[in-house]
Amino acid sequence: MKQSTYPLELLLGMKYYASDADGIGGTLRGEPEDFIVEELPLEKKGGDSGPYLICRLTKTNWELQHAIKEIAKRLGISHRRIGWAGTKDRNAVTRQLISLYHVTPDQISGIRLKDITLEPVGQSNEALSLGDLLGNRFDILIRDCDPAELETRVREISATVSQAVPNYFGLQRFGATRPVTHLVGECILRGDFEKAVITYIGLAFPGEPEYVRSVRTAFSASRDIQAALSGLPPQMSYERSMLHYLYTHPDDYSGALQELPPKLLSMFVSAFQSYIFNSALSRRLDDGHTLTEPVVGDRLIFANGRTDTVTGTNRGAVSLHIGRGRCSIALFMPGKEPVEPRGEGEQATLSLLAEYGITGKDFERASAFVRTKFDGAWRPLALRTAVDSSVTEKNVRLKFSLPPGHYATTVCREFMKGDPVHMV
Repeated sequence: MKQSTYPLELLLGMKYYASDADGIGGTLRGEPEDFIVEELPLEKKGGDSGPYLICRLTKTNWELQHAIKEIAKRLGISHRRIGWAGTKDRNAVTRQLISLYHVTPDQISGIRLKDITLEPVGQSNEALSLGDLLGNRFDILIRDCDPAELETRVREISATVSQAVPNYFGLQRFGATRPVTHLVGECILRGDFEKAVITYIGLAFPGEPEYVRSVRTAFSASRDIQAALSGLPPQMSYERSMLHYLYTHPDDYSGALQELPPKLLSMFVSAFQSYIFNSALSRRLDDGHTLTEPVVGDRLIFANGRTDTVTGTNRGAVSLHIGRGRCSIALFMPGKEPVEPRGEGEQATLSLLAEYGITGKDFERASAFVRTKFDGAWRPLALRTAVDSSVTEKNVRLKFSLPPGHYATTVCREFMKGDPVHMV
């Protein structure tokens, strides 16, 4: 097991790689077509009829929230009438299903958006919601890899990925260019809406254009709304929406946050949960534990969502089940529901929450503000998948599938072991 040396990964709790093999380096997403994602939908959710039109959305180099807003604008409806099962990558070619309330196929046929196609595929009596999918299938090309013994390293890392790698939440969960979502989520959990708004609008990061960084920094220092509106480009619609609201409603930071789409608001709090998970997983590895050897008190999660606890009596049988892929050791994603700390995993999570001063009541308050349940959930601490790989000169193609909520960039990270800026 290797440790990461990249400050950004360490900042987000991503400290370890599972494979001891040297990384292949390279660059991810040289072109959107290098990263193809196809959603694996549930069968016939909500029946064959109903008020929801189900469409297959194919997009290239579009962030999902922006694509949904543009589709809604063309249809003349609220974006809240559009649902989806999973949030896909921006710099990629993605195919997924979306549901549209009281929209007809004829209306869809009139939409013209560059690099977006919509294909009606059926009707349903239920909207699509996050998690309503079997998983995702990926076809990824990593370009310009280190050619030295490339095939050998790819083979070795593929073997490791088929067994277990740390199931970290990837960089895109926190913001590829500006990893601020978990910081905004922490502010919302504390009820500090002013700091949440100032962080989202005003915290600058090196990957942004210089003029954007200067506008953000100036706003953070001066709170000059007019200057920020004049300086930020039109495509930064979320920041501008909050600024416009603050201009007409001075100091109403809670209202400014509510200008954002509900799903984006919920993602802030989810990102903080993800940060705590990443950090707790790394602490487990700090303590010398592995991803697959159970420790008494560990929680287990099975494919059907059932959980169990490792005891001195069942530990040997559990090891066999984990090896055969029937279950995984799990860590708790914190929420408003209390958790009894039976093992080291829960203790690490609760210790981290105590360091941040975040309690279940904070999640309960955030749930009311965001209008999303944050009950908490169990998540496997290891990711495993069979990888079909091929090497052509200095390029490596990877094909694999993952369950919902697992990140393809976590698999790519294990292969590349490179600077995370090359993965976005």
